[in-house]
Amino acid sequence: QVQLVESGGGLVQTGGSLRLSCAASGRTFSHYAMGWFRQAPGKEREFVAAISWGGGTTNYAGSVKGRFTVSRDNAKNTVYLEMNSLKPEDTAVYYCAAGPNIATISDYWGQGTQVTVSS
Repeated sequence: QVQLVESGGGLVQTGGSLRLSCAASGRTFSHYAMGWFRQAPGKEREFVAAISWGGGTTNYAGSVKGRFTVSRDNAKNTVYLEMNSLKPEDTAVYYCAAGPNIATISDYWGQGTQVTVSS
């Protein structure tokens, strides 16, 4: 079992930046690929970014590529999502997730953290 707790969400103006963190506990963090998803009101949850267990491979949704950066610190059992040039359409609840590989990161989920970008 892996427990995930997100933090770092908040209210920011268009063009601003935020850094989300996801702290993991339980089974060995470094054995899991990690990812970020988001869900806006009235919309389905969508993939944002993912990182392999060693950090050597990352994937991004087209809508965030070049603006968001996913990283991890296995010594701290934490994964990060650095978000720059934020837009109102980035407003959503952001969820951290873990899984066995970068293509399957839905085994464990955090409770989510709200990100609101004002125009």
